[in-house]
Amino acid sequence: MSRENIEATLVASNANIYYTTGRFFKGFVYIPMGSDPIWFIIKPDIFDKEDDVVIIRKPENIPGKLKELGLELPATIGLEFDTMSYSDIERLKAVFPDSVPLNASSSLRKARMVKTQWELDRMKEDGIHQSEVYRRVTRCYKEDMTDVQFQIEIERILRLEGCLGFVRTSGNLMDINLGSVIAGENADVPSPYDFTMGGSGIDPSLPGGANGTTLKPGQSVMIDMNGSFNGYQTDMTRVWRLGELPSLAYKAHDCSINILRALESIGKPSTPVADLYNKAMEIAEANGLAEYFMGHRQHASFIGHGVGIELNEQPVVMAKSRDILLENMTIALEPKFVIPEVGAVGVENTYVVTSTGLKSITIFPEEIQEL
Repeated sequence: MSRENIEATLVASNANIYYTTGRFFKGFVYIPMGSDPIWFIIKPDIFDKEDDVVIIRKPENIPGKLKELGLELPATIGLEFDTMSYSDIERLKAVFPDSVPLNASSSLRKARMVKTQWELDRMKEDGIHQSEVYRRVTRCYKEDMTDVQFQIEIERILRLEGCLGFVRTSGNLMDINLGSVIAGENADVPSPYDFTMGGSGIDPSLPGGANGTTLKPGQSVMIDMNGSFNGYQTDMTRVWRLGELPSLAYKAHDCSINILRALESIGKPSTPVADLYNKAMEIAEANGLAEYFMGHRQHASFIGHGVGIELNEQPVVMAKSRDILLENMTIALEPKFVIPEVGAVGVENTYVVTSTGLKSITIFPEEIQEL
């Protein structure tokens, strides 16, 4: 806030209210420079009435409440321009007519990139639960299942394990259900979403993921299911197979694992994020697999992303990134390949950036397993 000349920030988005309070409510979190934050709550009225909790009916009540608390109105006010609607931004500008509105979205995103120990503990719990679900994936499979039926069975054990049942994402091009099961040729179907893998889905309203493909020998089945159990989440992908796959699929999968080992060793604090992408591309090209890397008919321009409260946080691991790795960042790396008519292969892990490199918190066997 200080670097961006923001005297106070008014947080209004779901993800950032949770980030700044550990709770969720309809209202705002007012964060003044150098002072404790204040929760302005519209509903529910179930919180203890302390100095940092103020019940209001509408945002127009905020300036008067600040004056009652002996606080001056800020000269500059940070608003979440990137996530709020135009009408909401205009309303809040009118609430603070003498304050210059500035975009606080970037400062909030940057703050969330580096996790506290409390946040890391939540994400490690997620990784344990997600891995436990993946250990039971094989039991969900029955002969002649479709990918949709298979995913439904996995979703059932996810919920029984304690999954919250939704994926919190950032941006308007990230619609997703409880995850993705991609099998056979469906892996090569392009998607409008900012996903590594495509898939046509089962309805034009959600064109991504499982599409009703019958699972049969010679296919790979990529499973990238929900890891949200406590307000934070981990991201993990593993691959199963039916029968034997072509040698190209095994070669590409081994290449994915080798890419992760290389990135784990170089992913230390102060390393440019772009170096991770460039190293991954270098290895894929050296193995003659660039044609299949991060898609086949449609290639993704990234190989990973930050993860935490939202599935797709900063930084984005891509060639154009200007971010630098910092200790306790959490990033998901997903070097994947699409083999035409076979399906997708590759591994995704969620990592914590440590002084010695990237440490995975999604511990589960990485080789292709048989259904």
